[in-house]
Amino acid sequence: MILTVCCLSLFIVSLDATVVNVALPSIGRELHSTISGLQWTIDAYTLVLASLLMLSGSTADRIGRRRTFQVGLVLFTVGSLLCSLAPSVGWLVVFRMVQAVGGSMMNPVAMSIITATFDDAKERARAVGVWGAVVGVSMGVGPLVGGALTDTIGWRAIFWINVPIGIVAVVLTFAFVPESRAARPRRFDAPGQALVVVLLAALVGGLIEGPRLGWGSVAAIALFAAAALALVLIVVVERRRREPLVDVRFFRSIPFSTAVLTAVGAFGANGAFLFLNALYLQEVRHMSPFEAGLWTLPAAVATMVVSPFSGRLVASVGTRIPLVLAGVGIGSGAAVLTTIGADTPMWMLVVAFALFGFGFGMVNAPITNTAVSGMPRAQAGSAAGVASTSRQTGVSLGVALAGTVTGASGAAAVHASFAVATHAMWWIVVGIAVGVVVIGFVSTTARARRSVEAIGHLLEEPSAA
Repeated sequence: MILTVCCLSLFIVSLDATVVNVALPSIGRELHSTISGLQWTIDAYTLVLASLLMLSGSTADRIGRRRTFQVGLVLFTVGSLLCSLAPSVGWLVVFRMVQAVGGSMMNPVAMSIITATFDDAKERARAVGVWGAVVGVSMGVGPLVGGALTDTIGWRAIFWINVPIGIVAVVLTFAFVPESRAARPRRFDAPGQALVVVLLAALVGGLIEGPRLGWGSVAAIALFAAAALALVLIVVVERRRREPLVDVRFFRSIPFSTAVLTAVGAFGANGAFLFLNALYLQEVRHMSPFEAGLWTLPAAVATMVVSPFSGRLVASVGTRIPLVLAGVGIGSGAAVLTTIGADTPMWMLVVAFALFGFGFGMVNAPITNTAVSGMPRAQAGSAAGVASTSRQTGVSLGVALAGTVTGASGAAAVHASFAVATHAMWWIVVGIAVGVVVIGFVSTTARARRSVEAIGHLLEEPSAA
């Protein structure tokens, strides 16, 4: 029952991402939104989620995992209800942020609950396997559920479905999930948390609003300057904290640094993939939301099938081969998409989507494994938290960059020329894929292994203190 409750939370959070992408064109038409407004609909959620993931995990360790989990469920459910009532895209963005605050308390905390509940290593592995399968199922059914609800009832229904599931999860959590806390919870790092928020918000805000503000405008330059300053201050301030939100010493490890780069790049590519194809299929190819969800199913199915295989491959041969296959798959799919037009044969799109899904399915297990590889047990959770934050940051940057590169951010509608305008973004994704292949080799060298060994004793010190 505890596993069921945790999986329910993961299901609605994962489902929410895919159903919203499919509904974007319908949201834009009803709320008279520009493309930048639709970008914020996605990025407001992922930005807040990325900013608060590590804080929510440490808070749960301190005040209680069940309590934090329940608060997250309530906030996510209330946020979903408010999203369904949003009178404008501005209010929808605000309510998506409420959802994200709740979401940040659910998934990382649910994983902590699972880890605390299943003492036996084999049982824990099976539980984590079920947990991972739920992600694949939600990705597979998300576009279809979102498309069907948008077609038959309207886009607001995609948020309604979270409400009854959330209520059931709250009740089951109260009935079955025991309270637990960490033996030694981490301290709250207010300066680090504030700087992370400024960095992510300023960078993504600059990318989304740059076309509207003008790249040379004072406002745009100020946003990017604020992001750069926040990054510098994170390095300076966090090095002096006893228990930092972001331990910058992690980045001395080549495998860890490359895992973060891979997470940002691969999930950025996926964020752009979902965002651009939702607009292309519905606005250029004139498909209904359900038809669009059906045609993107090959990508979701490929990801769902390949992900478990990737985990087994990492366990047996290491991360190099999965990362190379991930780069080849993502790059091949994106390369096909660099040729699309308003009348591209659908079989070409299916091939491109399946290749992309294959590559994306390959990349997640190596990211997690590489991020925590060689880290002391006491620091593994923190390292995994940074990797999770990098994934959400990647989605935000991918969506922001997609609208900016296509030149559609300030447009009120998407036209047939949009297909050609996406080519530049697909070439960027090809470049990201090449980078993933290179990382597959760089992160597995003898030098990379030595870099982990060199910082091991430094990371042991705080936990021993």
